[in-house]
Amino acid sequence: MTGSETTDPNSTSSGPTGSETAGSETAGSEGLRADRVGRAAGGTLILDGVSLTPRPGAVTGLLGPNGSGKSTLLRLLAGVLAPDSGVVTLDDRPLPRVSRRAVARRIAVVEQQADTRLALSVHDVVRLGRIPHRRAWAAATAADEEAVRSALARTGLADKTHRPWHSLSGGERQRVQIARALAQEPRELLLDEPTNHLDIQHQLALLTLITELRITSVVALHDLNLAAMYCDRLVVLREGRVVACGSPHDVLTEALIADVYGVRATVTADGPDDRPHIRFLGAAPTP
Repeated sequence: MTGSETTDPNSTSSGPTGSETAGSETAGSEGLRADRVGRAAGGTLILDGVSLTPRPGAVTGLLGPNGSGKSTLLRLLAGVLAPDSGVVTLDDRPLPRVSRRAVARRIAVVEQQADTRLALSVHDVVRLGRIPHRRAWAAATAADEEAVRSALARTGLADKTHRPWHSLSGGERQRVQIARALAQEPRELLLDEPTNHLDIQHQLALLTLITELRITSVVALHDLNLAAMYCDRLVVLREGRVVACGSPHDVLTEALIADVYGVRATVTADGPDDRPHIRFLGAAPTP
């Protein structure tokens, strides 16, 4: 899989790099894009001139150590935060100029944690995903109920529809939030470490589902092997900058893993479809 990328002269990684159009296939204006976005908090620069154009219909993985800016970038793409510099656009329109209702119809977000004090059932939470498609105070339509039913089935929650939210485990709550996002019927899906709290079976099932949706997805992950297995493109962040982007085969090199993560590893083409498989060997020597 190939894509147009530009070189970041400040990068020190061994993989393909790019902060201009990281993860892009074309330079078209449709879809969700970040152009040279920056964000600081408490005097600390969190993102520094990051650009991202997710490939339509593909899964783009965001990688990087804790504090590299993955969650902040997702929140900028969702419009939850505003960039201090640069711009996020949706179909070539700056995101603040798009109505919140229109954004909510297009973009679904699954954050790391979600909670509520309200006494809601699983069905109630998933049905929240239909709010952007309904008029105020309007009753749920047959289309709404079908979207909820389908989302529950696809996430393996059909038998838990009446369970109280507060009775669920952390992994079950995560699956409910993903079902809520699917019920939203978005064209862009943003997920921040969605495999947290999930057992191995549900991690694999979730990422398989995301790849089968064929919608534009950007997912932050910590597990490099899962990223290699399920992502079409990878973007690696370090200290708020893009240091590598491209296919898993091009990005996940032993040199990059040592440079970005500080660990020694061997990388072989033993994964599904000859994708990279990483075997960790221990901490990299300190220079």
